[in-house]
This record gives sequence, C-alpha cells and structure tokens, in this order.
Amino acid sequence: MNKYLDKALEEIRLKNPNEPEFLQAVKEVYCTVEQIIDKNPQFEKLAMLERIAEPERIITFRVPWVDDNGQVVVNRGYRVQFNSVIGPYKGGLRFHPSVNQSIIKFLGFEQIFKNALTGLPIGGAKGGSDFDPKGKSDNEIMRFCQSFMTELYRHIGQDVDVPAGDIGVGAREIGYLFGQYKKIKNAYEGGVLTGKAICYGGSLARKEATGYGLIFYMREMLKAHGQTLNGKTVTISGSGNVAIYACEKAMSYGAKVVALSDSSGCIYDKNGIDLDYIKEIKEVNRGRVKDYLQKHPEAVYTERTGEDSPIWNIKTDIALPCATQNELTLNSAKKLAENGVLAVGEGANMPCTQEATDYLLEKGVLVAPAKAANAGGVATSAIEMSQNSMRFYYTFEEVEAKLDRIMTNIFNACKENADKYNCPGNYVAGANLAAFQKITDGMTAQGVV
Repeated sequence: MNKYLDKALEEIRLKNPNEPEFLQAVKEVYCTVEQIIDKNPQFEKLAMLERIAEPERIITFRVPWVDDNGQVVVNRGYRVQFNSVIGPYKGGLRFHPSVNQSIIKFLGFEQIFKNALTGLPIGGAKGGSDFDPKGKSDNEIMRFCQSFMTELYRHIGQDVDVPAGDIGVGAREIGYLFGQYKKIKNAYEGGVLTGKAICYGGSLARKEATGYGLIFYMREMLKAHGQTLNGKTVTISGSGNVAIYACEKAMSYGAKVVALSDSSGCIYDKNGIDLDYIKEIKEVNRGRVKDYLQKHPEAVYTERTGEDSPIWNIKTDIALPCATQNELTLNSAKKLAENGVLAVGEGANMPCTQEATDYLLEKGVLVAPAKAANAGGVATSAIEMSQNSMRFYYTFEEVEAKLDRIMTNIFNACKENADKYNCPGNYVAGANLAAFQKITDGMTAQGVV
C-alpha cells in the first residue's frame, strides 16, 4: 500500500474509534484510488486524505418533544456537513433507532462522492435522529419534526445546506419540517428542503427517482456486457420507495421481479410480484410484506431469523439490495454466486459488506456501486432545487429524461475510469476514481480551507 495512504488510514482510524461504518466507508474508497494517490505525491503535504475524511462541521443537538400521553421524550439530532467544495451541502435525513454518529458520518462521506458523480453543483452532508416514526401518530411525528427543525434551521438554507429524506423521512415528515422552517424564518425558501410534496414545490418523479435511477444504471451496465434486463429474474430487498420504484422500472424493461422484503422477512411470488398490491400495503396501509399473502396465498413468506436476509437464498439473475447498510453479507454473496447471479445493484447506501463486494467481484459478478447506482434520488433533488430557483416546473417526462441522462453519464464515467486505471468491469473502483478525482481537483483549486 502507498505509504501516505497507509499512514492516513491509520490516523483516521485512531481519530474515529467506535465508528465502524464510517471507517468501512473511508477504507472502501481510499483503497480503490491508490493509483491517483501514487500520481499525486503533493497530496501528502496537502493532507488531502485527512481533510476529505474530516467533516467541515458536525452538529449534535437535543430534540425534546411530547407524546400523545403528555410524556416528554428526548431524542438526539445530527447534521454532518461534510464537504462543500462542489456546492452547498446536500444529503438526506434519517429517522431510525440505529442512527448514531458513525452511521451519519458514513452516509455523509458516501454522499460527497455520490453527489460529485452526478455532475451537479452539490456538496456532501447527512443528518437525522434516533427517533423511530414507526408506531407513532401523525401528531407525534409532527411535534418531533417541529422540535427537530427548531434547532436544525440555524444550520441550513437553500445556498448553505439542503436536506432531503432518507429512511423514516418521507413526504409527511418533509412537510412538517418545511412548515416549521417557513414559520421560524418568515420566508418561503422553496429550495431549503427537497422531497417536498408536489402541491408546495416538489418535483415530479422525485419519489420514483432513486429506484428508477438504479435501473437506468443497471441497464447501461448490462448493455456494456452484452446483456439486457428483458427476461431476467430479479430479487429486491426492501419495500420502500427505492425498492418499489426499482421494481416498477425493472418490470417496464421486461424483467420479472419475484421477491421483496422488509425487516421481518421476505415474500416470494414465482409468478412475479403484484406491484399494485405492494404499493397499497406499503404506501397506503403502512403494512408489512407478510400482508401480501392476504391476496396472494400462493406466494411464500419466509421470516428473517438471523443476520442474513432469506431473500438472498432465492435463485435470481439480478439482486438489488435496497434496504439498508451492510445487509448483504459474505454468506449471502456466496449464496447468490452459487445460484448463478449475474449482477448486483446497490440501491441502498453501502448495502454490501466489504467482504461481500470483494467476493462478488472475484467471482466475476457485475456490481453497480451505491454511490453511482443510488445517485438518482439526489440528482433529482438537485433538479428540484433548480426548479425552485426558477419558480418553474418540469413535466414528469422531462424530469425522467434528465434523470436517465444523468445516470447514463454516471455509468460512462465509472466505465471510463475503470478502463483508464486498468480495472475494466470493476465499477466500484471506477465510481470511486471518478468522484475522487473531481473532489481533489476542487479542493486543490480552492486552497487549504
């Protein structure tokens, strides 16, 4: 390993104890861009690796709110403003009990590179809280969001930092957050949050964007290897926006999606998933995938009992992990490869463990990395910001066409860099190389700040 890279990784490890997800994300990027580091010895004097891995700002704050029983509850809020070299900070908010500083930092670090790949002027950030919206009433969620924004508003703005949604933060939560921001600021800053409802400044196709973008990227990756989605069997973990709309777009290209999941287990329908019913379960009833059996008793539901989701035991041509980080382990990767999987597309943020990714690449499986394949959501958020600035709105078809071009360009950048640095077909490395070069160019140009 390059001596400077080795030294920087050790320093970052010592500075960030007890942050395994963050350290995993840093190592995954840095170990694939060694060739760029070798060619730029000045990076050591500039402390380039240390600076990229150190957030520009970390904000942690108390979020007190009152539940429906009158009990005061206290959660912790976070915003990690990681890197603004390309544009204002941009990244989602995650409301989930697992949220801690390590997870928010890993997500923010990934966001820097993801946003750079889009070609749009947005920097990297992430935020959220250990608040769990599941089981809460609308009024409880509203009170929490209002308390959360009462602190967060000080640190964001349409030219400073533009949050969006993530796990646990959908259109409902964004609405409550935006309403409180508008009240405090006494101004209508439409571009301060993205993922808004269409009725007050949101973009058409934003809800579908991450899932659609994943499939656009997969289409291009398969095309580069003489394959298509048509006729392929697909399994998709998760059943939120990313999974649902990846399923929808994959079906439109002739793929047969046979499985979806949630944290409790997975549903397998050999005849192909009834997507309209899944949308009813998840988007209307806020139910569980197990409810699919009520209309389709012939389907098979398998409960999750351990670390590995049962969905990865299903024989498939294409696997799309769209749930959460590190959900696809080495054991699951081995099972997929044993069953002849052709390609894996990361719809969630870092859903494959490093060991799983390494194994899949070693076995010749095509891997579409999250920071590239998952970039459709933030790309469309940037399109939403542009529309807010113009006070003009594109049609659904116009936004989808722009998204398609962006995802195609992202794949081409990944392929070009993988070929340029002698790792053809390794789009994980290609994505990191393309984004890292852009970020380091910008940081070098702007000086030590």
